[in-house]
Amino acid sequence: MQQLISRFLSDESGATAIEYCLIAVGLSIVILTAVNGIGTSLNANFSSINTSLK
Repeated sequence: MQQLISRFLSDESGATAIEYCLIAVGLSIVILTAVNGIGTSLNANFSSINTSLK
């Protein structure tokens, strides 16, 4: 039983999966922020073009 607990505590394979998940979450936040900023800028440009065409 002690060997089983020792092997469980020394196993680090789950830590790698968690690290990859954290990296993916970080990248997702960066991408969402960039897309949101570009969308706001494009919306302002299209509104300006729409106003000038009227």
